[in-house]
Amino acid sequence: MEIVDVVDKDLNILCQISKQEAHEKGLLHKCVIAEVTNSKGEMMLIKPYSHKQDAGQYVSPVGGHVSAGESDEDALKREVMEEIGMKDFTYKLKGKGIFNRFVLNRHENHYFLLYEIFTDEAPQLGDEAETYKWFTKEELKKELKENTKDFGDAYIFILNNFYPELLK
Repeated sequence: MEIVDVVDKDLNILCQISKQEAHEKGLLHKCVIAEVTNSKGEMMLIKPYSHKQDAGQYVSPVGGHVSAGESDEDALKREVMEEIGMKDFTYKLKGKGIFNRFVLNRHENHYFLLYEIFTDEAPQLGDEAETYKWFTKEELKKELKENTKDFGDAYIFILNNFYPELLK
C-alpha cells in the first residue's frame, strides 16, 4: 500500500494516508510531473495503455506520486526510471500547480511539481505507456490546434499554466 503526505496549498504536511484514501476523499497530495526535451529542442510525449487514465491521448512522459517522507527529487528520479527508463538526464523545477479532477471513479487532487528534464537518452517504456513520440515545438503547436482531443486533461492543464505559448 502506497502512503502519501496530505498537504495544504503551501505544501505543509498535514498527515499521511494511503494513496487510495487520498483519492477516495479528494485530499491534496504531491505528484511529480516531467516534460522531457532533447538537444534538438523536441519534446517527448507518451500515450498510456488502455487501462490507464488518459488512454490513447498524449500526456507528459513522467507522472507519479511522491511517497510519504520521500524528497521531490528522489520521487522524480524514481518515476523517470520506472516510466521511461532513463537515468542520464539533468532537470530543473519549472513550477507548481494544483490539478483537481474526477477520473476513473476517483477524485485526484494533486499538487503538481513540474520538472523539465533534458536528455538525449532513448526511452525504455515501462508498463504504463504503449508508445512515445518526439515533437518539435511547431509540430506540437499544430497538433494541439488541430486535434486538441488527442491530449490528456492533465497535459492541457500543464500547457495552460506553464507553456501557454504552445497553445497559440
